[in-house]
Amino acid sequence: MYKKSVEVRWSDMDPNFHVRHSIYYDWGAFCRISFLHEHGLTPEALTQYQIGPILFREECIFKKEIRLDDKVEVNVMLLKCNKDATRWSMVHEIWKNKTVLAAVITIDGAWIDLTKRKLGTPPQVVIDGFDLMPKAPGFTWLDSE
Repeated sequence: MYKKSVEVRWSDMDPNFHVRHSIYYDWGAFCRISFLHEHGLTPEALTQYQIGPILFREECIFKKEIRLDDKVEVNVMLLKCNKDATRWSMVHEIWKNKTVLAAVITIDGAWIDLTKRKLGTPPQVVIDGFDLMPKAPGFTWLDSE
């Protein structure tokens, strides 16, 4: 399981004294970008290959509130993917205090060719990184589109 601990900051709070909704999305992005970075997809590599990840959908189901003193961990798992990693879905679970599932984020994405400004096929380093990403229960391979 790939996971990252995140710190709940005062600036993350809403007027009801729990974490505001947009922070959950930031935590998901932090976790997945950390995974990709640790597996060769650094900003330099993205620039070299002239590719970038794009999202078509990002959805969060909020289950339990998170407060300032909670300890939070975020994981990332591959939910669906084409064999060439052109299109994919990931899921993040956000846990508080080790045992309480506070939220689930699901994203659908692809890779954009930054030169052509169109969807593109990523280089082998992306495919290799996605092969190493933990797979969600029910993971499925998508048919190529």
